[in-house]
Amino acid sequence: MHLRINLGIRLLAICLTGCGLLHLVANDASAEVDRRVTPLVKAVRNCNMSVVNLRGRKTVRADDGDSKISELKQVNGMGTGVVIDSRGYVLTNYHVVQGVREIEVTTADRQRTTAKLLAHDPETDLAILKVDLARPLPRIKIGTSSDLMLAETVMAVGNAYGYEHTVTVGIISQLGRTVQVNDDQVYRNLIQTDAAINPGNSGGPLLNMNGEMIGINVAVRIGAQGIAFAIPVNDALEVAAKLMDTMVESRVFHGMAVKTIYVDEEPQVVVTSVAASSPAANAGVERGVRIVELDGRRVNRAMDISSSLLEVSESSRLTLKIQDGALIDQISFDLERRHVESSSLAWKPLGLKLTSVPASEMEGRHPNYKRGLRVVEVREDSPAESEGIMMGDVIVAMHGWKTETIENLAYILEREDINKQNNFMFYILRDNEPFWGQIRVASRLTR
Repeated sequence: MHLRINLGIRLLAICLTGCGLLHLVANDASAEVDRRVTPLVKAVRNCNMSVVNLRGRKTVRADDGDSKISELKQVNGMGTGVVIDSRGYVLTNYHVVQGVREIEVTTADRQRTTAKLLAHDPETDLAILKVDLARPLPRIKIGTSSDLMLAETVMAVGNAYGYEHTVTVGIISQLGRTVQVNDDQVYRNLIQTDAAINPGNSGGPLLNMNGEMIGINVAVRIGAQGIAFAIPVNDALEVAAKLMDTMVESRVFHGMAVKTIYVDEEPQVVVTSVAASSPAANAGVERGVRIVELDGRRVNRAMDISSSLLEVSESSRLTLKIQDGALIDQISFDLERRHVESSSLAWKPLGLKLTSVPASEMEGRHPNYKRGLRVVEVREDSPAESEGIMMGDVIVAMHGWKTETIENLAYILEREDINKQNNFMFYILRDNEPFWGQIRVASRLTR
């Protein structure tokens, strides 16, 4: 009896030991699997549906190197976009979609649709598209470019050479680079990386190890190895906010101008100006206050406000939580419907539709210009588009004459010397900053 009990105990001990060994083996196998799921793997998994592949055909001018003769030809274009709003608003590089008649979009799960170009800024080479799908697209996780470190690991996701959702990994090689890619395009304050960037990556995200977008991939140094560039996400999102504002302002008016600032590397939105007698001014919004919330939603960047207003009705009421020092207050006001009566007077010669900007809205924008003509539409492949004029710009002078009214514009365009000259000067205000350029009427263009 005693021997049987001991034998039973020994068998039980062996059984328990064996189970323990099996448990350890199972744990080891599980640990092996876990080690494969690195932060890079998680980051790519989390962002895949927020990255879209772009394709389209565009017309380009092919120059003959032995003569001045040039001809137009069709080429296939490709690029990448990132979802910055779940309703289908996508940010990409303008050069990806410039001149593309039909922008074809493919998502990570193989859905196919088309996108519409809503707004663009040639100077920064950024554009906003609208993609319509049956279900929302997840917004990409947004980081900051204010705390980037040299040698920090990053990854790029994009439509490289048409190979969709290609992932490459590298480090941040340097910050604050200025790169001139041709006579017309200069990029400033770029992130330099050795992550492989190829044709088709343009417009796609540069991500950190947390899976946050820290840049928009834009260019590669031809002939070099491991030298590529991205627009910092802080800069890109401010441009996106301004592009969205041009769309908002064509329908509704609130009177605030805002921007994102960084305090201890954390984004905050502050009011930079308030138009006199506007809804915001009448409600008590003042320059310098911080906007913390809009309609109960947290506001971190200027784009949060701009995107929130993209599809609001013209009779919407906004509620802001604002902070002025230690004081926090809540302010509500109704948006004003924008009455846009655009003139097509400049559509044929310049490619512009314009509307008058009242003196009240121009107050404080520039000491020399009290009124102007806002651009509400730019025709593709027009003289205006070629010179970088964009929606929301305010034309304040042409050919040495102020353009305060549509009548002023008519007088200028009817002048005989306009049609005799190859080009003439124009002046615009963009975000209160003056810009100038030279433009030709369409009849003088060679095509």
